[in-house]
Amino acid sequence: MVQMPAKIGEYQIVREVGRGATATVYEARHPKLSRSVAVKLIRFGDESHDGARLNRRLLKLLRAEEAVSKRLDHANIIRIYEVVIESEQAYVVMEFFPGTTLEKFCSFENRLPVHRIIGILFKCCMALDYAYRQGIVHRDIKPANILVDDNDDVRITDFGLALNVNKSIATDSTFIMGVGSPAYMSPEQIKGYPLNQKTDLYSLGVVMFHMLTGRLPFRAVNPAQLVYKIINADPPSVTQLNPDVSEQMDAVVRKAMEKDLYSRYKNGAEFAKDLSAVRYKILNDEGASLDTSRFSMLRKQLFFTEFDDIELWEVLRIGAWRRVGPYVKLADEGDYEQRFGVLLEGRVELSVAGRRVMELGPGTIFGELAWLDSLKHCQSMAVVSLEPLIYLEINPAALALATDEVQESFRREVASVVAHRLGALAAVHAEHCPPATQGTPHTTTGLATERFELRLVEE
Repeated sequence: MVQMPAKIGEYQIVREVGRGATATVYEARHPKLSRSVAVKLIRFGDESHDGARLNRRLLKLLRAEEAVSKRLDHANIIRIYEVVIESEQAYVVMEFFPGTTLEKFCSFENRLPVHRIIGILFKCCMALDYAYRQGIVHRDIKPANILVDDNDDVRITDFGLALNVNKSIATDSTFIMGVGSPAYMSPEQIKGYPLNQKTDLYSLGVVMFHMLTGRLPFRAVNPAQLVYKIINADPPSVTQLNPDVSEQMDAVVRKAMEKDLYSRYKNGAEFAKDLSAVRYKILNDEGASLDTSRFSMLRKQLFFTEFDDIELWEVLRIGAWRRVGPYVKLADEGDYEQRFGVLLEGRVELSVAGRRVMELGPGTIFGELAWLDSLKHCQSMAVVSLEPLIYLEINPAALALATDEVQESFRREVASVVAHRLGALAAVHAEHCPPATQGTPHTTTGLATERFELRLVEE
């Protein structure tokens, strides 16, 4: 057994968190950083023919992962900080995420409630949609490459096999024939056809099937039989294997796993929209009760009055439920943080230059100014909690991948709130201003009694 190193590069090793055939992942800390990072250490093989071939493949995957990491910055994709390649080993320094892989929840006895599966896969859809907009196809979506924590926060990992769709296969250094995990491969990937985002959505559909039923859609005694089934056979119905799954949910799985590309979801946003629209039976468990109570809490808020139920379920999927204590600074003047909050319980204070501007209560928003400022993306007011708060945090990156209806509802309601807030601030400011200039009434209806005369004035 390989002994755990004390250091890798400049990073102090804390503990081992995972081990695979060619790599070991450690939690580590940099002497100058205040946060933990994950370091994936890859030790190269021996100098034999097979070892040299493995080393070349590992180097190709590392360089691919490094190139892809520079193009991806999404809340649900693991962040890579650096890739270091040395003579006998290489290591990847990435965001440390204290979660577990979805493999844990793919057995029948460990299945998650349906509403949690929807929430997790919704975030995966948004992350894959974002990646494809940057020209990246993952090509190896499977439970082992999706991390989730106790709050159902998600990170997609391991973009080493990713394909840059903006390059031709002949020149793309990331293209490797036969990559991916066979059980989760799309039919077109197995056939070696050109790939786009739809291959990742198919693989995510297989993950969804696995999580809902505790088994893979296609099982076989050998690889050749598995390949045949993926290309030619229809998967069994999810509802037959798990009676708790609704027919509508089953339809989402079937569409994600369509062999015909034209019938499959066209992008991750469309997949996510159908997940949001699923009306599933609420099970008798704490998680479902919590989800339902949160929905009810949002429904009572003035800000969400004009959102319909489907949009509100989607808001729950893209938003993060936050609780903080009193006197916590949630935003500061000059911040470039564009996330904003919908206040559900408690009060916050808005201030400028250390002077109170106003106090806000439940049913309104705070921190929205950086999102509205399309030029500087900068906060113009500080926000501090006055008492324990519950609020829904909205990340603009997640909102940008929501359905058009949800995005439009947010734009409409935020604009309305800001307009009323400016009116209230103007009224307060007016109390300290000189009397206004009095003008004569003006109308465009043609009913005015005043008569006007036009004169040319010579200068």
